[in-house]
Amino acid sequence: MTRLTFSAFAGILFTFASTQAGAAMQTETVEYQIDDQTFTGYLAWDDAVDGERPGVLVVHEWWGHNDFARDQAEKLAAAGYTAFALDMYGSGKLAEHPDTAKQFMQEATRDMEQIKARFMTAKTLLAEHDTVDGDRIAAQGYCFGGAVVLNMARLGVDLDGVVSYHGALGSPLKAEPGQVSARIQVYTGGADQMVPSDQVAGLVQEMQDAGVDLTLVTFPGVLHSFTNPGADRFAEEFGMPVGYDEAAATRSWDGTLRFYREIFGQ
Repeated sequence: MTRLTFSAFAGILFTFASTQAGAAMQTETVEYQIDDQTFTGYLAWDDAVDGERPGVLVVHEWWGHNDFARDQAEKLAAAGYTAFALDMYGSGKLAEHPDTAKQFMQEATRDMEQIKARFMTAKTLLAEHDTVDGDRIAAQGYCFGGAVVLNMARLGVDLDGVVSYHGALGSPLKAEPGQVSARIQVYTGGADQMVPSDQVAGLVQEMQDAGVDLTLVTFPGVLHSFTNPGADRFAEEFGMPVGYDEAAATRSWDGTLRFYREIFGQ
């Protein structure tokens, strides 16, 4: 079982490959190691922003660390944050088929200590970046990643806020009164077969009982993976009950930026 201590981070190896994505946009591909396994993340920030700014972790869908996750990091950088699209599976584990995605997800989630170790390593990497105010960190996740960030909040990880997009809402973990420090936003589709209404109701009850600051938005008629423009291809190719919805994607993104401005006092 992995135990997270300061000394555990001392042996992590980092390598960086920098690129310039625009006039002021800077990006870095970051390779790092945890327990002898290599992971590949992606940092993005805007050089035109003066001084330290809040950092946001981006946790990928069950497909793995892909271009969609990196795009979200770049969008956050354009909004004035430093973002780190982390890797929960390990370098090269990028699924092209649902069966492979399921396998990767099951391997990553076989115990909560492993999930937390991978998340906390990425959080430390982001917080220590030169552009980041390490006392102001949030996390957002999509699908599988949405469940991850909610569980990190349940565990009491020191985060200002978490945002879950079409993530699973049920969990063996339960929020306890006084344990959750993060404010939470959840965006879910009203027609999402993977997140049925009983999960939605259960989350509201759980967070209310624990005294957690929760904002939940449900979009009527909207399917799973509504933020990802590639969802329609997955639906056609694999017969999955998913679909992109531009209006829901835009509303959830705009709501997220308002949320960050509020929690970070901007």
